[in-house]
Amino acid sequence: MPTDPTNLEALYAFLVALVLALAVVPLTKRLAIRVGAIDYPNERKLHTVPTPKLGGLGILAAALVSGLLWLPSDTESHAIIFGAIAIAWVGVLDDVFELPAAPKLLGQIVAVVIPVSAGVTVENFTIPFFGRLTPGTVDLVHVAGATIQLGDVATVVGIVAVINVINLIDGVDGLAAGVAVISALTLATIALSLERTAAGVLAALTAGAALGFLRWGFPPASTFMGDTGSNLLGYLLGAVAVQGALKTNAVVALFLPLLILAVPILDTGFVVAKRLKYGKPIYKADRWHFHHRMADIGFSQRRTLLYLYGWTAVMSGLALALRFVPYSDNHGHFDVFWTAVMAVCLLAAIAASVYLVEVLEIFKLRQTRLRQLMSLRRQAGAPEPELQEVNTAVEQELETGSFPAVDPETGEFQAVE
Repeated sequence: MPTDPTNLEALYAFLVALVLALAVVPLTKRLAIRVGAIDYPNERKLHTVPTPKLGGLGILAAALVSGLLWLPSDTESHAIIFGAIAIAWVGVLDDVFELPAAPKLLGQIVAVVIPVSAGVTVENFTIPFFGRLTPGTVDLVHVAGATIQLGDVATVVGIVAVINVINLIDGVDGLAAGVAVISALTLATIALSLERTAAGVLAALTAGAALGFLRWGFPPASTFMGDTGSNLLGYLLGAVAVQGALKTNAVVALFLPLLILAVPILDTGFVVAKRLKYGKPIYKADRWHFHHRMADIGFSQRRTLLYLYGWTAVMSGLALALRFVPYSDNHGHFDVFWTAVMAVCLLAAIAASVYLVEVLEIFKLRQTRLRQLMSLRRQAGAPEPELQEVNTAVEQELETGSFPAVDPETGEFQAVE
């Protein structure tokens, strides 16, 4: 491990991780078949053939070798590596044995505590108009001679949250890996610009490992990363966000990771809100994710990826604009031209988000289903549907994730046998 990595070494870390993931991921398929880590199709999933799901071990191997070569030889880097092994092991157990939610969450917390206890924690950050907050100085409890501070707890919660938002979007071939590539490259650029070179190297190797996996995980995927990979990528992205942005004095540091990870955060927020609204456990799988909604309105997997990759790229572009566009001197003085440029970037992100929300039909499900059913009834020469039967069918869709089948000849709902 180098003691002080450079920007060029971040490129080396990216390339080494990329090549290793390309080479190792195919080797994990045989292991997955041997231990029974196979993802079988069902009514909730979008793939149609049984697929091995330990490809995340290839991501782990690539990240470990690249990290040992290019990360600095210090306590924080060592802890991040050990935590990566721990979180991947939790994922392996889940992929093989399908762990219940509680032990899986406990395993994630234990893995994240490893780097946080070594100093990968948010001690202070700045919120515009509110000033600097210092959670790293607020003591919560003393345990066995050690002090647990608010910043430590908040960091654990934050990284575990990132792990789960990446895990939850891993429902269509290549989505989690592609989002991780875009996010990690953006975080690497920001970290290196802030002279957080260790974080930049970590982000670069994360992007390389995810991109190497994507060669095998892009639809139609020959292998899945499984929870082994999605947990690991979420963990690495969370660690990079802390090391590369939140541990700096940049005024906008708090918002950069939120923008870069906006798509998986919004997806998870939408799904959790739906589950709470309808009294479902927040950990129970369903078909309310963005990629499921796109499949329901006829998108192919590749078109779904194009839209969600694009949305992620636009939000990441806004984060880069916040970092690099000199619209303010941070003392309340704004440059007219660069402020206008910043406004254009912000409007582009808003427009992309509004367009995607419109495409996903999040706020107009009943109206959409009513129009679809009316069209079928007209084609069949049948009476227009009653609003109540559409409402009942939509409630069933929200409850189960699937709209009742409609007979194309009569336009009537088919009886369930």
